[in-house]
Amino acid sequence: MERERIIQSLEPISTVNEWSHHKREDGLNNAAVLVPLVKREQWQVLLTKRTDHLHHHPGQVSFPGGRADAIDVSPLHTALRETQEEVGIEQELIELVGVIEPFLTVTDFNVVPIVGFVEPNFELKIDTFEVAEVFEVPLSLLMDLSRYQRKEIFWQGMNRFFWEFMYNGYQIWGATAGMLYEFASRLNNKG
Repeated sequence: MERERIIQSLEPISTVNEWSHHKREDGLNNAAVLVPLVKREQWQVLLTKRTDHLHHHPGQVSFPGGRADAIDVSPLHTALRETQEEVGIEQELIELVGVIEPFLTVTDFNVVPIVGFVEPNFELKIDTFEVAEVFEVPLSLLMDLSRYQRKEIFWQGMNRFFWEFMYNGYQIWGATAGMLYEFASRLNNKG
């Protein structure tokens, strides 16, 4: 898959607004993640597995990223800062190319997924407090919508639906799988 097809499937970076304030009127928390694409023999998506002791989403597979801090002026800053803090990939090695629409989580986060091309010669410097593992999944597998399973869970008094994608023993589910599913749907529509 060529770079242009990926870029054309996304909303432009110019659509990303500054964080107007960190306390939202709707009660949600601002957050942003990087969807890191690494060109190897084929495109790979870099993911992390969170450590088991974290308060939010322990042990789950996620993108590098997180809650907006007071120093962050936009989702772009949040995603880049969090990526550097969690896995050590420096901003100079990341070309931000587009955005997937914000994802609302059941844990009250409004997450802005920002897609970026990452130079393949990066060196990981993992924050072992937050990140247990880093791994990559071929984008070609993630684009196969038939590999996603629709699941249901009873949580906080309601039945909730989510996507799940299994890869080499990793359970990718919830918000991360939802964002990947949306990204794959966009890419498939640009084919």
